[in-house]
Amino acid sequence: MKLDRIDIKILYELQKNGRITNVELAELVALSPSPCLMRVKKLQSEGYIGGYAAQINVGKLGQTLTVFTEITLKNHRQVDFARFLAAIEKIDNVIECHLVSGGYDYLLKFVTAGIGEYQTIMERLTDMDVGIDKYFSFVVLKSPIVKAHMPLTSLFPM
Repeated sequence: MKLDRIDIKILYELQKNGRITNVELAELVALSPSPCLMRVKKLQSEGYIGGYAAQINVGKLGQTLTVFTEITLKNHRQVDFARFLAAIEKIDNVIECHLVSGGYDYLLKFVTAGIGEYQTIMERLTDMDVGIDKYFSFVVLKSPIVKAHMPLTSLFPM
């Protein structure tokens, strides 16, 4: 499926508000409701829309700690990466994991109840011998900008 400007605009609007009505969405993308709904269904069936979810304000629930962690592995064979990822995938507190270029291998984002829980997780990971050579932790003090949407209209101008 080749996307056009309207498809990108539909995706852009839906990622900002997944609960928008079809009529409102159609208005924003300059379509009538029926063709808009057909496009949304096509985007869903083709896998461009992977699902819809609520954005939870975790701060309302209680205190949390966010930590970015740089991890360097001891070895860099495919089996080493696979073993590390298999362990990381089982940790609910890891909400992002990125293989990166530069001075370390992975950048992880943890959200925990506090520093104690984070330290327990890291001690358990190092004890499991999943190939971690070293890690550096960066505790988030404040997150003045957090966006839940991608700048699709500027990434994919049509």
